[in-house]
Amino acid sequence: MSATPLPELGWNDRFASQPLDDLIPLRVTDIHKSYIGTIGEAGSETLNMTLDLVDQGITVGDWVLKDPETNQPVRVLERQSLLKRRNARTNMDDQLIAANVDTLFVVSSCNKDFNVARLERYFALAHQGGAEPVLILTKADLADDPDSYAKKAAHSLPNVTVLVLDAKADTTPEKLASYCGTGQTVALLGTSGVGKTTLTNALTGLNQLTKDIRGSDARGRHTTTARSMHRMNAGGWLIDTPGMRALRLADAREGLEMVFADIEELAAQCRFNDCAHESEPGCAVRDVVEPERLLRWQKLMNEDTFGNETIAETRERYRKVGKVHAGGKARGQAKRKPRPSPNR
Repeated sequence: MSATPLPELGWNDRFASQPLDDLIPLRVTDIHKSYIGTIGEAGSETLNMTLDLVDQGITVGDWVLKDPETNQPVRVLERQSLLKRRNARTNMDDQLIAANVDTLFVVSSCNKDFNVARLERYFALAHQGGAEPVLILTKADLADDPDSYAKKAAHSLPNVTVLVLDAKADTTPEKLASYCGTGQTVALLGTSGVGKTTLTNALTGLNQLTKDIRGSDARGRHTTTARSMHRMNAGGWLIDTPGMRALRLADAREGLEMVFADIEELAAQCRFNDCAHESEPGCAVRDVVEPERLLRWQKLMNEDTFGNETIAETRERYRKVGKVHAGGKARGQAKRKPRPSPNR
């Protein structure tokens, strides 16, 4: 890629206010095992993947500072936003997805891939990471009633922008132009086969190959195999990511509270502080929220609380719970105290 002024790459006052120490800022466009691709005011450069970068953690969209004398990257600048998930294999560390993203296009399709529970996870990830989520529903041209998918999404994800489109249509870039202007960064997230590569081609002018999906379950094969950043025709930058079916949230309590803001507000009105929203008297949630959505909220909250524990932490928690139950049997269960009245 040719030389590009820093503001066009997404540089702003947040980055400029950090100590630069006469080092050269570059934005990361792709990452490989032994090197990283970057772009800056002098154009594209390939830099070594140093141990410092590995220790700091680095992902596509990051800003790194290069020492002009050694031509080596020195450090990663503090991020404006960071999208990450818990490593599904180890459950012990975070997998960085993309950094300094303004808008996250959560991509689903108007077919069997559509899954509200999965979308809630994606939106919690976006909110937690500091990016604005927008739901893109693709393959509208292949659905009998594409608007029904938009209604389902809007019902379960209140206050969310939902756009229904045919990624191959000539009008697609225009529909998304407000998110793709100069200096803006968009990331795509979704499962394989929903049309992310087609959308990337439409927004960037690239001609990446796409693959068919299985008719039985609308699942696709990975077309994108690595994260990479591309210039969009509207002037901004797009970070494409491989299809992501397993998504374990990493410390996403604030993001979940935003996705389920209506339940959180109701729960604060329950009579008991520890209300399980099952059979307790004075529950403000149980008769208002749909049972399926309530279960999804409880599941994700429990996963965020306990799902990211180490083995040692889990054992310690069970040990403490065992002690509490043993003591309760010996002494009898103490009466639960109602939530204090706000008028007192």
